[in-house]
Amino acid sequence: MDTLKVASAVLAGYDWGGRAACIVAALWPERARGLVSAGAYTIQDIPGSIKPPTPENEFRYWYQYYFHSERGRAGLADNRRGFCRLLLRLWSPTWDFDEETYTQTAGSFNNPDFVEVAIHSYRHRFALVPGDPAVEETEQSLTRQPKISVPTIVLAAALPL
Repeated sequence: MDTLKVASAVLAGYDWGGRAACIVAALWPERARGLVSAGAYTIQDIPGSIKPPTPENEFRYWYQYYFHSERGRAGLADNRRGFCRLLLRLWSPTWDFDEETYTQTAGSFNNPDFVEVAIHSYRHRFALVPGDPAVEETEQSLTRQPKISVPTIVLAAALPL
């Protein structure tokens, strides 16, 4: 937003983009006129990650636990396109996406740092690796699980097991 000289905007996002939008809305509400969050409040509770969620949610996080291991990093590196296709099918079981649509998205998996960034993120959210020291102050603010005070719409879907 700073680079584009946008003082404030309605923010929207899903997954990692939703997390970024929630963080801005919570910590810098003057920058967010509103928030559309697909997936609810997605600011990670890293100190609280030691507490297990429900068995159903533990099951949904299987791939994150897989990524905690070197085998998981290698599995994503060796088959990122197939792995991400599997996750998309699991997350969107009623969406019958075609190969052309998937190919448009799958190009992003070719980014040279895709695997390392993804693996670090999944390990950091469970406090297995340190975060970036440059944003430590922001991380500390997030441990308090700040409230979002801007007008917000949450989009959520029912997830089958």
